[in-house]
Formats: sequence, C-alpha cells, structure tokens
Amino acid sequence: MGWYEHELGWPVVDGPPPALVTGVRFDALDAPAEAGFAMLSRFSRPGLLGPVALDGHRVRLLVAAGTAEELPGLLEWLEWGGIELDLAALGAGRTLRAPAHPEWGRREAAYDRSAPVWLRPPRPGFDVESTVPALRVAREADETGVPVGLTALVAALATACHRVALRARCPDQPWAFSYASRMVAGTRPRSLTS
Repeated sequence: MGWYEHELGWPVVDGPPPALVTGVRFDALDAPAEAGFAMLSRFSRPGLLGPVALDGHRVRLLVAAGTAEELPGLLEWLEWGGIELDLAALGAGRTLRAPAHPEWGRREAAYDRSAPVWLRPPRPGFDVESTVPALRVAREADETGVPVGLTALVAALATACHRVALRARCPDQPWAFSYASRMVAGTRPRSLTS
C-alpha cells in the first residue's frame, strides 16, 4: 500500500487487509450503499465530493478530520436528532479498509467481491484536506472546485439514509406527492387531466 503512504501521505496500518487511519488527515462518513449512490448522483460534478469508497454494502465518504466529533451536533442542528439513521462517522482512533490503487481496484474486485474499491478515487498531487467536504459558510460548491459544504452533504445524506430505512420498512408504500403515488391512488396530476 505504498501508494497511500508515499504518494498521498496518508497514514496506513499494515496487515491483512491494510487499513487507512481516520482522524489524522480525514474522517469518513459511513452509510448504506443505496444512500451513498443517491449522494453520488446528487453531487455528480467532479470536485463536489472528496474520495468515496465502496466496501461491501457500505459507502465511505471521506470528509474533513474532526467531522466524527461534529456529526451528532450537526444532525441535531439539522433536526435529525432522535431519528435513527444508519449513518456513522469514523474518526480518531478508527480505520477503514484500504481500497486498492484505482488502476488495480476493479481487477482485484473481480477476484475478491468483498474487496473495497474506489468509486471516486483520491487525486494524486492534491492535499486531501482541500478536496473533502468541511464545515464552511458557503451553502453550495462554487465553480472554483471547492467541495460542497459538510452541512449540505450531511443533510442530503441523512435524507437518503432515512429514505432507505423507510423503503426497507414499507417497500410497497408509494412516495407522497410523486407522480407514481398519485397514479396508484387514482388522483392524476392536474396537468394530465386538463
């Protein structure tokens, strides 16, 4: 895993499998893969999110170091406090399994389906701190390549995690106010009836 240590400057714990140390250069948000893929489609422009890894059925979004300590308060401030979400943060003293080098990752995953892979790999030559979401004043990422703010990311990720949980509990429940739910209920949208 010399790529992480030498080219990116990330701390690594050796062992089978090698692991990236969180809480030093970055933390990681841990969410269900379905919610993570919703985030990737919502923030699809390059540079909006930092590196993103898929490890089994979990997505790990790298965010600014210190996010793990801020997450409970941020969720409370966003009015998600008291709602059980399948969303966690890996901070100081934790690790995450290191995906293979982006050029090798797909080949390794073909042999080992449980091997983590990069969905959005880190960019060599860039400090990870400048490419990951962090608490900041701006609401949206601007055209300068600054990543989306942590508040916007956590709000959208909490919503996606909650939707995943609702779908798991009631898979046949149509979404309120959606075109499909209106058709199922027999109340077509006004634009289709006039």
